[in-house]
Amino acid sequence: MSLSSAKTFYIETFGCQMNAHDSEKVIGTLEHEGYLRVDSEEDAGLILYNTCSIRDKAEQKVFHRLNEYKRMQGEGKQFAVLGCVAQQEGEKIFERAPYVSLVSGSASYRNLPQMLDRLESGERRITGLDDRQTDETFDTDFTARSNPHRGYITIIEGCDKFCSYCVVPYTRGKERSRTSDSILAEARRMADQGFTDIQLLGQNVNSYRDPSRFMTFAEVLSAVAALSGIRRVRFTTSHPRDFTRDIVEVIETIPAICDHVHLPVQSGSSAVLKAMQREYTREWYLERISWIQNAKRDISMTTDIIVGFPGETDADFEQTMSLLDVAGYDAVYAFAYSPRPNTPAITMEDSIPEQVKAERLQRLLAAQRERQRVSYTRHLGQVMDVMVEGYNRQRGQVTGRSSQNKTVNFTTTQPILPALGSYCQVRVTATFPNSLVAEAVSAR
Repeated sequence: MSLSSAKTFYIETFGCQMNAHDSEKVIGTLEHEGYLRVDSEEDAGLILYNTCSIRDKAEQKVFHRLNEYKRMQGEGKQFAVLGCVAQQEGEKIFERAPYVSLVSGSASYRNLPQMLDRLESGERRITGLDDRQTDETFDTDFTARSNPHRGYITIIEGCDKFCSYCVVPYTRGKERSRTSDSILAEARRMADQGFTDIQLLGQNVNSYRDPSRFMTFAEVLSAVAALSGIRRVRFTTSHPRDFTRDIVEVIETIPAICDHVHLPVQSGSSAVLKAMQREYTREWYLERISWIQNAKRDISMTTDIIVGFPGETDADFEQTMSLLDVAGYDAVYAFAYSPRPNTPAITMEDSIPEQVKAERLQRLLAAQRERQRVSYTRHLGQVMDVMVEGYNRQRGQVTGRSSQNKTVNFTTTQPILPALGSYCQVRVTATFPNSLVAEAVSAR
């Protein structure tokens, strides 16, 4: 098929797994509309940036990237800004980067074919904004999946929680769930295509509410896991407010549902949680942790923590530190608070000095690293299934991932290395704070 340079595109993705999967759907849509993906901005007629605004100064990074390539506007190239920064900054993007032709938030991606038609007809300053109250989701049969073995399915978009520090409800819109029938249809297609590992996605994935009133979130997990060919089902990210006991029950009874829960706590202090508008207390969170800890399977737990939120006292921080021992997390993703545009917290006095934030962050990370060093030793001698993800030829190791989402580097005596996407049984021989070392027992 011969395509002109105007029908080629390059896309760069910033941010989370949701953004990465959104880009897979955008890529598939573009290809279905007759566009050819290329590997560099220089070869593309259309350059797209799928953006994230969770991190501090995210919008500056996007504008810096745009400025790097504004020299190309004279070459007839077109630019599009998608995602959270697009929704957050809106038409101000046209003012700061007048060579941008299309600005669209994620709630409007379903209208991408029509926006592309307008772009091709010569229209400029096309927007897909202020569609955050829609009940529709971005479902497409044309997803271009980057990994042929592990794939994502978005089951719920948007967020209704309105945590005081978070911009997501303002950029991705209200919560809207897909029907269980559409989720299972997509999962069946993936299984038929050879996918064995499926990850269900949502800003608050366990806040899923089936519009057809047919299945709970736990029942969706169970139904996907029951599909022929599916060996692993994962989900992220869960919100403690909607985390129910039946989720733990399906994990402990169905081996194909991975024994890992990412349950962001953000703070161990009920006072800080209230200021964050998290809609639960320390005690509420600890009850859910107890469900997980008392499960029949060893369920790995990971979390997110923000230190230095406005008003966080030394005592509040100590409560967060104590949570590390109580919960026994296998990983903690911790960040120092920074104000985000358009959030309620931006009006709060940011009373914690940056030096104190940095000191608290480093103390927490150091403590967690030591806990992980000890915690990972529980896997010594265990035999586990590992999905092969790559090879470190310099070390003579195969790299894979366990069902608990832990990196496993292992050796094999077989003359032919196991194929990517295959599963190997390995025995753990050594541990590090962030990975396991093992030797292959058998491959299949």
